[in-house]
Formats: sequence, structure tokens, C-alpha cells
Amino acid sequence: MADYYEILGVSKNATLEEIKAAYRKQALKWHPDKNKSPEAGERFKEINKAFEVLSDSQKREIYDQYGAAAFERGGAAGAGQGFGGQYYQQGPFRVYTNFSGGDFEDFSFDFGGFSDPFEIFEQFFGFSSPFSRSRRQRRDVYEMTITFDEAVKGTEKEMVIKGERKKIKIPAGVDDGTRIRFSNFDLRVKVKPHLFFKREGQDIYLEKEISYPTAVLGGVVETPTINGQVQVKVRPGTVSGSILRLRGYGIPYPNSSRRGDQYIIFKIKIPEKVSSKAKKLLEELKKEIGE
Repeated sequence: MADYYEILGVSKNATLEEIKAAYRKQALKWHPDKNKSPEAGERFKEINKAFEVLSDSQKREIYDQYGAAAFERGGAAGAGQGFGGQYYQQGPFRVYTNFSGGDFEDFSFDFGGFSDPFEIFEQFFGFSSPFSRSRRQRRDVYEMTITFDEAVKGTEKEMVIKGERKKIKIPAGVDDGTRIRFSNFDLRVKVKPHLFFKREGQDIYLEKEISYPTAVLGGVVETPTINGQVQVKVRPGTVSGSILRLRGYGIPYPNSSRRGDQYIIFKIKIPEKVSSKAKKLLEELKKEIGE
């Protein structure tokens, strides 16, 4: 199995700038339009695979734990863990999906679960290949806007593609900026923000207000999740900013049974006005704790 650090010629402790510098050097050296050796094409793809993973902190962390197999189609890494060829089948921001209906058929990804290496090259350098400007045709890119809930649960939308109305299936778990590759065009997905859920990858963050007595004494509060309301325990002595993790309550990874987590950030609600009785109780509490 390929070692991405070795492919780029960097150490496992390499910084992002060192990884970028190594990629720049290797990509220019092995670009098929410049390097005419028989192995140049395959080597160029391997370099871009390595860069695509190691330049992203989340993918790099998973690579360090599971190895390259986690990113290969049908990979064995994480087998039995809802991992491998499911979530990273096309990389975390390249989602595998199919058209339903019409004259479109199922298709497979062209680059073994990774992005087009020439697109990575062009995005990195900010321009197309300096060696050949006629090598590849630009793919048509369409854009679709969906709601937060549609991104979480998946949806099917109709849109006009090359003059024809088609139904397009969006898998559950896509994120804002996800680019889906179809047989002859790409689809970029834009996701509208939620009113109170904040998303980071497949994890969800929610601020939850609790009363001062609940923060001090502990208790049970009801909080929303993407799957409905749940009751959670608040520990006695909870301070504002404390975080509670709900494992598996986050957003599903595309084409996988694996899910992210939800994090509840507790904020203590201080009442603006209190009754005279409440004031007396607070004064007694103040004396009790020695303030």
C-alpha cells in the first residue's frame, strides 16, 4: 500500500507549507505533458492523491490512523466499523451518487475515489497546465441550492441539464461546497445555513440555555437534535461554556452508516429581573458560599 508521505518526500511531522512545497516540486516534475516517461501518468495521479489527503487536516488524521486503504474504493481499512469504501469511497468532499430515471445510467468514479488530478493541479497553481493548454476540456459545472435538512437526510431534485430536465439524487450528508461528479458534468452543492444548528464537517454544535439553579444543582433538560428532541443530563456545577457530546447524533457520512456527533454548549441564563423572594434566596446563597 502506498505511503503518501513517502510519495511526496516529506516526514510524518511535515507542516502544511512543507507539504505544499513538496507537492509543487513533484507535480511539476511528473506532469504527463512535461514528463514523457511511461510511469509519469500513474505517478502524477499518486502525487495528487497524496496531496489531496495530507493537505487536509481531517483526512490526514484518518490516514495516519487507518492508512491509504481508508481512501480506496472498497478499501479494507475500517471494515466492520462503517468505514473504508463507504465514507471515503470518493473522498469526503467527492460524493458518489447516481441519476434515477431517464437515460442516465450508473457510473463509477474515474480516479479511484479521488478528485481529477489535473483539477487539483490547476486549483493549486491557479492556472491550467503550463505545458499544454489543449490537453483537457473543461467539464460543465452546475450548481444546486438545498436546505440544511435536505443536506442531512438526502433529497431528489429536478433540474435542467444540457437542455433536458433530469432528476438528480443527492445523498444524505453532503456539505456546503460538495462537488458531485457525474458522467459528463459536475454538480456543486450549496447548503443553506440552519437557524440554530452550526455544522463543522459531520458534527453539529448547538448552544443550549439552562437556568442558574439547573447549572448549580444539575438536572435533565430537553434539547433538539436533527432527529427530534432528546433529554440530556446536566451535571451539578456546570459552568457556562461546558460542552456535552452526544455520540452518533450528528450528520451521516455520504454513502455510509457512520455518523458524526452533536455537541451541546451550555449557556447559563441569567434573569434580567428577579422577585424579592428570589433576591433573598440569592443573598442567602451568597453568604453560604462565602462571597
